Amino acid sequence: MDAGGFETKDDMAIHYDTSDRVSLISSATAELLPITFIDEALIPSWQKLARNAVEPNIFYENWMLEPALKHFSLHPELQLFLFWAGAPLKSDLIGLLPVGPSRQFGRWPVPFVQNWTHHNSFLGTPLVRSGFENQFWTALFKQLDEKNWPGFLHIRGLVVNGPLDKALRSVCVRQKRRCDLVHSEARALLQSDLDANRYFAETVRGKKRKELRRQAKRLGEMGDLQFAHHHDDTDLNSWIDEFLKLERQGWKGQNGSALDCADDTRRFFREALFGATSSDQLERHDLRLDGKPLAMLVNFLSSTGSFSFKTAFDEDYARFSPGVLLQRENLKILERPGIDWMDSCAAEDHNMIDSLWSGRRHIGRFSIELKGLSRTAMFRGVRLGEDLMAHIKGREIVDIMQAQR
Repeated sequence: MDAGGFETKDDMAIHYDTSDRVSLISSATAELLPITFIDEALIPSWQKLARNAVEPNIFYENWMLEPALKHFSLHPELQLFLFWAGAPLKSDLIGLLPVGPSRQFGRWPVPFVQNWTHHNSFLGTPLVRSGFENQFWTALFKQLDEKNWPGFLHIRGLVVNGPLDKALRSVCVRQKRRCDLVHSEARALLQSDLDANRYFAETVRGKKRKELRRQAKRLGEMGDLQFAHHHDDTDLNSWIDEFLKLERQGWKGQNGSALDCADDTRRFFREALFGATSSDQLERHDLRLDGKPLAMLVNFLSSTGSFSFKTAFDEDYARFSPGVLLQRENLKILERPGIDWMDSCAAEDHNMIDSLWSGRRHIGRFSIELKGLSRTAMFRGVRLGEDLMAHIKGREIVDIMQAQR
């Protein structure tokens, strides 16, 4: 059996032919390729995988990942893990994850392997076709066990308790491979069967709702106040220019973290928005007073999910809460057919969005043992050190899955 095959029915792949009929095969292929492998021939399979992923993740879709790889610094050994139902490029792509070695684990000079993300990437969940979660992890571990990379595997930005988390833990138990949730945080999630108005009424306290109505009225008295929603590339270049300028004028510009503060983030943002538009996955929202933008918002859609990626507002009008007023309009995503939820992409305990969205999504970092005596020793040494530091600082890492049982 070749390196991509599987020996048990549980680990067999399912091949989807052009008529969408399903048949079991044992010729699945897993490969780790240099990141430079990405070319036009891969894109159709990649896009199909994203549409059918068990957990949507825009940050690993081609229109978002390609400009990130182009503009941000990369480890020379960064690879793209691809999992195919059969022969590469001749069968369905059923799993994808950029992964590579690193020499610095937090403050410790410890070598390890991890999924690749960047500062403007807020989720690290692999793209995996629904129904193939166990097979994906099995194939990835096999490749990494055989790869001459030191240390352990670290997965950042995985949805805790999601299908891929559950499959990860299941495979690790079966393989007697230690897998630890080493950090988790809860961020705002918008998900409800209610319409926008009812959700707003039931989630936001009455005093806050009254204050927002007053602020909107005051703004309207100052001129022509308009909310606008855009789903295509009409005037997209000029809209992006306005967004970059608005964000840089605020606190992010002052501390150097605005997208417009560096050429790489500016170019990445522009290319990602144009790429999302070409895939019909971009939503733009803005609030304007006499044509001047007071708040702007970028959303991305993916399958049944959506992501509130970036927002900016004019701090000169902060007393009117333009960003909150725009997010009030954004609640209408609840009424959009086919979209079940929106990830805020926000930090834990974010003052603004946490007061508007009642749902929470737990995002975690996992450390997974790779086979080999030296790797096992390094993994267990690092985990012992992490547990000791957490104990000293009085912070115990809580396993969300165990806590919810």
